[in-house]
Amino acid sequence: MMIVGLTGGIGGGKSTVAKMFKDLGVPVYDSDLEAKQLMTNSSELKEAVKNLIGEGAYDGDTLNRSFIANRIFRDPEVLKKLNAIVHPAVKKHFLKWAEKQDASYVIQETALIFENDSQDQYDHIVLVTAPLDLRLKRVMSRDGVKDQEVLDRMKNQMDDNEKEAFSHFSIHNIDLETTKQRVEEIHHRLVGLAD
Repeated sequence: MMIVGLTGGIGGGKSTVAKMFKDLGVPVYDSDLEAKQLMTNSSELKEAVKNLIGEGAYDGDTLNRSFIANRIFRDPEVLKKLNAIVHPAVKKHFLKWAEKQDASYVIQETALIFENDSQDQYDHIVLVTAPLDLRLKRVMSRDGVKDQEVLDRMKNQMDDNEKEAFSHFSIHNIDLETTKQRVEEIHHRLVGLAD
Protein backbone atom coordinates (compact mmCIF):
# COMPACT_ATOMS: atom_id res chain seq x y z
CA MET A 1 0.00 0.00 0.00
CA MET A 2 1.22 3.47 -0.86
CA ILE A 3 1.70 6.01 1.94
CA VAL A 4 1.09 9.66 1.13
CA GLY A 5 2.00 12.55 3.40
CA LEU A 6 -0.32 15.58 3.42
CA THR A 7 1.38 18.65 4.83
CA GLY A 8 1.43 22.44 4.85
CA GLY A 9 1.86 25.41 7.13
CA ILE A 10 -0.65 26.46 9.76
CA GLY A 11 -3.78 27.96 8.18
CA GLY A 12 -3.00 26.57 4.73
CA GLY A 13 -6.03 24.30 4.77
CA LYS A 14 -4.65 20.77 5.34
CA SER A 15 -7.80 19.67 7.18
CA THR A 16 -10.08 20.99 4.43
CA VAL A 17 -8.05 19.12 1.81
CA ALA A 18 -7.92 15.98 4.01
CA LYS A 19 -11.73 16.00 4.19
CA MET A 20 -11.91 16.23 0.38
CA PHE A 21 -9.68 13.15 0.08
CA LYS A 22 -11.85 11.36 2.68
CA ASP A 23 -14.94 12.21 0.62
CA LEU A 24 -13.25 10.36 -2.27
CA GLY A 25 -12.95 7.26 -0.04
CA VAL A 26 -9.28 7.67 0.91
CA PRO A 27 -8.40 6.65 4.49
CA VAL A 28 -6.89 9.69 6.23
CA TYR A 29 -4.97 9.64 9.51
CA ASP A 30 -5.07 12.98 11.38
CA SER A 31 -1.71 13.09 13.19
CA ASP A 32 -2.59 16.16 15.25
CA LEU A 33 -5.81 14.63 16.56
CA GLU A 34 -4.18 11.25 17.22
CA ALA A 35 -1.22 12.90 18.98
CA LYS A 36 -3.63 14.68 21.35
CA GLN A 37 -5.46 11.40 22.04
CA LEU A 38 -2.21 9.54 22.68
CA MET A 39 -1.03 12.36 24.98
CA THR A 40 -4.31 12.05 26.88
CA ASN A 41 -4.63 8.25 27.00
CA SER A 42 -1.05 7.00 27.34
CA SER A 43 0.19 7.23 30.95
CA GLU A 44 3.76 6.89 29.67
CA LEU A 45 3.40 9.86 27.31
CA LYS A 46 1.53 11.87 29.94
CA GLU A 47 4.37 11.44 32.40
CA ALA A 48 6.99 12.44 29.81
CA VAL A 49 4.99 15.56 28.82
CA LYS A 50 4.57 16.62 32.47
CA ASN A 51 8.28 16.11 33.11
CA LEU A 52 9.13 18.31 30.14
CA ILE A 53 6.50 21.06 30.35
CA GLY A 54 5.24 20.87 33.92
CA GLU A 55 2.08 19.76 35.73
CA GLY A 56 0.17 22.61 34.03
CA ALA A 57 0.31 20.61 30.77
CA TYR A 58 -2.80 18.79 32.04
CA ASP A 59 -5.94 20.03 33.69
CA GLY A 60 -6.93 16.84 35.48
CA ASP A 61 -6.93 14.25 32.68
CA THR A 62 -7.42 16.82 29.94
CA LEU A 63 -4.62 18.30 27.86
CA ASN A 64 -4.16 21.98 28.68
CA ARG A 65 -3.53 23.00 25.07
CA SER A 66 -3.14 26.74 25.65
CA PHE A 67 -0.56 26.13 28.41
CA ILE A 68 1.38 23.77 26.15
CA ALA A 69 1.13 26.12 23.14
CA ASN A 70 2.45 29.04 25.21
CA ARG A 71 5.47 27.00 26.24
CA ILE A 72 6.38 25.35 22.95
CA PHE A 73 5.79 28.15 20.47
CA ARG A 74 7.99 30.54 22.42
CA ASP A 75 10.82 28.08 22.98
CA PRO A 76 11.97 26.05 19.96
CA GLU A 77 14.03 23.74 22.23
CA VAL A 78 10.97 22.69 24.26
CA LEU A 79 9.05 22.15 21.00
CA LYS A 80 11.86 19.97 19.67
CA LYS A 81 11.91 17.89 22.88
CA LEU A 82 8.13 17.51 22.89
CA ASN A 83 8.20 16.36 19.25
CA ALA A 84 10.89 13.81 20.14
CA ILE A 85 8.51 12.38 22.78
CA VAL A 86 5.27 12.44 20.79
CA HIS A 87 6.28 11.76 17.17
CA PRO A 88 7.66 8.22 17.64
CA ALA A 89 4.42 7.23 19.41
CA VAL A 90 2.32 8.74 16.59
CA LYS A 91 4.46 7.05 13.93
CA LYS A 92 4.01 3.64 15.56
CA HIS A 93 0.24 4.22 15.93
CA PHE A 94 -0.04 5.37 12.28
CA LEU A 95 1.76 2.31 10.91
CA LYS A 96 -0.56 -0.03 12.88
CA TRP A 97 -3.57 1.93 11.58
CA ALA A 98 -2.29 1.86 7.96
CA GLU A 99 -1.93 -1.95 8.04
CA LYS A 100 -5.66 -2.26 8.75
CA GLN A 101 -6.77 -0.09 5.81
CA ASP A 102 -8.04 -1.54 2.57
CA ALA A 103 -7.22 1.05 -0.09
CA SER A 104 -4.71 1.65 -2.86
CA TYR A 105 -3.18 4.43 -0.75
CA VAL A 106 -3.58 6.08 2.65
CA ILE A 107 -2.86 9.64 3.73
CA GLN A 108 -1.15 10.81 6.88
CA GLU A 109 -2.10 14.43 7.52
CA THR A 110 0.82 15.94 9.42
CA ALA A 111 2.21 19.47 9.70
CA LEU A 112 5.91 18.81 10.18
CA ILE A 113 7.12 16.31 7.58
CA PHE A 114 10.11 18.35 6.42
CA GLU A 115 10.81 19.99 9.78
CA ASN A 116 11.17 16.50 11.30
CA ASP A 117 13.17 15.24 8.32
CA SER A 118 10.67 12.41 7.84
CA GLN A 119 9.96 12.88 4.11
CA ASP A 120 11.62 9.52 3.33
CA GLN A 121 8.77 7.72 5.14
CA TYR A 122 6.34 8.63 2.35
CA ASP A 123 5.93 7.43 -1.21
CA HIS A 124 4.50 10.83 -2.20
CA ILE A 125 3.97 14.16 -0.47
CA VAL A 126 1.11 16.59 -1.11
CA LEU A 127 1.71 20.16 0.05
CA VAL A 128 -1.18 22.54 0.80
CA THR A 129 -0.38 26.26 0.60
CA ALA A 130 -2.19 29.60 0.78
CA PRO A 131 -1.09 33.25 0.85
CA LEU A 132 0.17 34.49 4.23
CA ASP A 133 -2.62 37.04 4.79
CA LEU A 134 -5.27 34.37 4.17
CA ARG A 135 -3.51 31.90 6.48
CA LEU A 136 -3.32 34.54 9.25
CA LYS A 137 -7.00 35.38 8.85
CA ARG A 138 -8.02 31.68 8.96
CA VAL A 139 -6.04 30.86 12.11
CA MET A 140 -7.03 34.05 13.96
CA SER A 141 -10.68 33.31 13.21
CA ARG A 142 -10.42 29.57 14.00
CA ASP A 143 -8.37 29.80 17.21
CA GLY A 144 -9.42 33.24 18.45
CA VAL A 145 -5.80 34.40 18.69
CA LYS A 146 -3.92 37.56 17.72
CA ASP A 147 -1.79 37.73 14.58
CA GLN A 148 1.47 37.73 16.59
CA GLU A 149 0.59 34.36 18.15
CA VAL A 150 0.04 32.91 14.67
CA LEU A 151 3.31 34.40 13.42
CA ASP A 152 5.12 32.85 16.43
CA ARG A 153 3.76 29.44 15.46
CA MET A 154 4.71 29.98 11.82
CA LYS A 155 8.33 30.65 12.83
CA ASN A 156 8.59 26.97 13.82
CA GLN A 157 7.59 25.82 10.34
CA MET A 158 9.67 25.76 7.18
CA ASP A 159 8.69 28.23 4.44
CA ASP A 160 6.19 26.84 1.89
CA ASN A 161 8.53 27.68 -1.02
CA GLU A 162 11.21 25.41 0.47
CA LYS A 163 8.66 22.64 1.05
CA GLU A 164 7.36 22.91 -2.51
CA ALA A 165 10.76 21.93 -3.90
CA PHE A 166 10.55 18.61 -2.01
CA SER A 167 6.86 17.85 -2.57
CA HIS A 168 5.45 15.68 -5.35
CA PHE A 169 2.16 17.60 -5.60
CA SER A 170 0.99 20.98 -4.38
CA ILE A 171 -2.43 22.50 -3.87
CA HIS A 172 -2.83 26.29 -3.66
CA ASN A 173 -5.88 26.43 -1.42
CA ILE A 174 -7.48 29.79 -2.09
CA ASP A 175 -10.97 28.94 -3.32
CA LEU A 176 -12.72 25.67 -2.53
CA GLU A 177 -13.89 24.79 -6.04
CA THR A 178 -10.38 24.99 -7.52
CA THR A 179 -8.98 23.11 -4.52
CA LYS A 180 -11.56 20.34 -4.95
CA GLN A 181 -10.69 19.95 -8.64
CA ARG A 182 -6.98 19.75 -7.78
CA VAL A 183 -7.65 17.13 -5.09
CA GLU A 184 -9.58 14.98 -7.59
CA GLU A 185 -6.78 15.33 -10.14
CA ILE A 186 -4.12 14.30 -7.57
CA HIS A 187 -6.31 11.45 -6.33
CA HIS A 188 -6.56 9.98 -9.86
CA ARG A 189 -2.80 10.31 -10.31
CA LEU A 190 -2.12 8.60 -6.96
CA VAL A 191 -4.53 5.74 -7.72
CA GLY A 192 -2.70 5.26 -11.04
CA LEU A 193 0.70 5.30 -9.30
CA ALA A 194 -0.49 2.80 -6.67
CA ASP A 195 -1.69 0.21 -9.23
